[in-house]
Amino acid sequence: MSPQIETDEHKALRAAVATLGAKYGRAYLTRTISEGRPPTELWQEAGKLGYLGVNLPEEHGGGGGGITELSIVLEELGAAGSPLLMLVVSPAICGTVIARFGTEHQKRTWLPGLADGSLLMAFGITEPDAGSNSHRITTTARRDPASGDWLLTGRKVFISGVDMADAVLIVGRTEDARTGRLKPCLFIVPTDAEGFHRRPIDMELNAAEKQFELTLDDVRLPADALVGDEDAGLLQLFAGLNPERIMTAAFAIGMGRHALSKAIEYARDRTVWKTPIGAHQAIAHPLAQAHIDLELARLMMQKAAHLYDAGDDAGAGEAANMAKYAAGEACVRAVDQAVHTLGGNGLTREFGLASLITAARVARIAPVSREMILNYVSHQTLGLPKSY
Repeated sequence: MSPQIETDEHKALRAAVATLGAKYGRAYLTRTISEGRPPTELWQEAGKLGYLGVNLPEEHGGGGGGITELSIVLEELGAAGSPLLMLVVSPAICGTVIARFGTEHQKRTWLPGLADGSLLMAFGITEPDAGSNSHRITTTARRDPASGDWLLTGRKVFISGVDMADAVLIVGRTEDARTGRLKPCLFIVPTDAEGFHRRPIDMELNAAEKQFELTLDDVRLPADALVGDEDAGLLQLFAGLNPERIMTAAFAIGMGRHALSKAIEYARDRTVWKTPIGAHQAIAHPLAQAHIDLELARLMMQKAAHLYDAGDDAGAGEAANMAKYAAGEACVRAVDQAVHTLGGNGLTREFGLASLITAARVARIAPVSREMILNYVSHQTLGLPKSY
């Protein structure tokens, strides 16, 4: 099947998720944000309907699909105005890593709950001095020789949804006994573990999911808190980062579609000098261009998801980065044009677009900046020398 063509099952999934999204919508999400609480009702209903775990294995309570299906869920919820950012984190990153590399005990413990929404996991990689350069991560794990436990120490920043999470999948480093170098490893850290501390970061971004700084002070973890092979941490890490980029693209495309739909409705209805403003090419053409950009970004996202689900991690890496880049740019332009189309109304609470101006920038910045993606493509795809 060509990745550009959706199956009937995918079309049915889109329609069903769109129905759920319409039930909640932007007004619901705005209300939860104003009340300072997460969108629990939507999360729970999405879990009950099987949407949260659509990518997870059937034998562990999931839908048996892949990132292709999960990206449809996030995109359609976003298009309805109620995206769930933690879909990027809990089932896409953490669920994928555990499903691919976790022990049977870890799978039985976590995957059913991640699938039905009764459990939620955050993901901790970014540090104060280690963002895009994951090789500079200083959070370290060392063995307690007496018990075999792990002791985890370090700091993380900009970790989403920790207040909602039961555990955080933490990227740390262990010392290689042969070389003495630090190598990345992933650990499941319960949020109620002794020595685990969180501090909310004061963000001007008004989002349902809060951001946190984490401090891990000799957090003691059992030996089986390590996910997968201690010597294959980098492979396992990137197995989670490709879905993160694909899902961020879905988040951005959904947001852009939502903004564009509001602008199109307004341009059809708003009449000046007896003519709908949408009849003027100065209004119509930029909206048409925004639609084209979003559709092109979606095609690259579908290609990336198709490659990832087919097991082509290398091919998916390139496509996922390009999809995230294209979607972030398309989202920012669509939101900007939507606000501009509404004029002063675009900045009112009534129409709900102004808050997207800041939110749209996130897709350009996180989880990796557009400049680092351009670095990736210039080095990995074009074969140009590195500048760093």
